Amino acid sequence: MKKFLLGTVALIAFAAPAAAADRAARPYTKAPPMIAAVYDWSGFYIGANGGWGSSHNCWNQTPGGISIGSDGCHDATGGVAGGQIGYRWQSGTWVFGLEAQGDWADLKGSNASVIFPGLFTNQSKIDAFGLFTGQIGYAVNNTLLYVKGGAALTDNRYSTYFTPTGVLAGRASDTRWGGTVGAGVEFGFAPNWTAGLEYDHLFMQDNTYNLVTPTGALNSTIRERQDVDLVTVRVNYRWGGPVVARY
Repeated sequence: MKKFLLGTVALIAFAAPAAAADRAARPYTKAPPMIAAVYDWSGFYIGANGGWGSSHNCWNQTPGGISIGSDGCHDATGGVAGGQIGYRWQSGTWVFGLEAQGDWADLKGSNASVIFPGLFTNQSKIDAFGLFTGQIGYAVNNTLLYVKGGAALTDNRYSTYFTPTGVLAGRASDTRWGGTVGAGVEFGFAPNWTAGLEYDHLFMQDNTYNLVTPTGALNSTIRERQDVDLVTVRVNYRWGGPVVARY
């Protein structure tokens, strides 16, 4: 029996390499193609913004509707903060969108009256503004370059003070409409989150205001011209798929 077992083991040992040699080689399988992740800018978004603004204001004294000359210009500067909501849709590398933005503002500035030097000081202040715009952008994966344009409104206060005492001499307030153009760059830094930098210029139409005293009497009539420049940092959260697969 012992000789039979030894013979069997020897036979298996010689047969195993021969069987392995007769076995077919494993076929080569090509690796699957790589999938490129492409950022998708489509969807609704909501976000916050903050930054800096400057409003350039020029006054003309126009008693009785007749201009008697320029009363000087000044820049009203300060901080802005607010939010935006919008929708974008992407077609290839082009991105189109609609957006509404509203901001609190503290843009304030003044100048000494040119017509009444040493007697009056003119002051302008923007308390808030809104933008209603359309957008056209070009996307490079998670980077979006865009331009925008549409309507703008500003909430304003115009005041004149007796320079020697600082006492209010006349005031008017108004919400005025105009146009806006702007441009920005935005980056997708996490799924559904983006951050960007934007510049906007507001073209506000000329308006005429009656500045009245605290008792309601007419102090002066001015024709006021206003332009606004804004630079803001923005953060948005978007509802929609952050990436799509492309082979």
